[in-house]
Amino acid sequence: MKHLPSSLRHTRSKLALGARLSTIAALTLSTSVLAACSGVSDLTKERVANSAVAVQQTEQSLGRSEDGMVELQQAKENLAAAQEAMARTDEKSAQRFASKAQLHADLAIAQSQSAAARRAAEEVLASTNALRKEAERTNPSPVTP
Repeated sequence: MKHLPSSLRHTRSKLALGARLSTIAALTLSTSVLAACSGVSDLTKERVANSAVAVQQTEQSLGRSEDGMVELQQAKENLAAAQEAMARTDEKSAQRFASKAQLHADLAIAQSQSAAARRAAEEVLASTNALRKEAERTNPSPVTP
């Protein structure tokens, strides 16, 4: 992170603080929802709570980016299904949906990061090509017979 300009580091630290606050809010909400589900094990409650936090953090990380939004939506749907299964005291389904929510959240982050890396690579390639053209224009290579 030292190689980033100070304005980007500052923005990034603000985003990290916002993500932490969102995580705390999600944990608080998840804890209150889980308290109502007394018929399931603590492990299942924990897995669903962890998935809720993962989905919340993913949502914060993606922001308005389009990359990974389909997977984020699938993560939200699986989280809702996990919470419904917990309310029905269906532990297997709750754990399965919680795992799927976590996986889709992770995939959304990975796709977003991959798209950002691809865009950065394209920018570097374009800059390299522009520099090469400029170098050729200012220092033409001699033509060999």
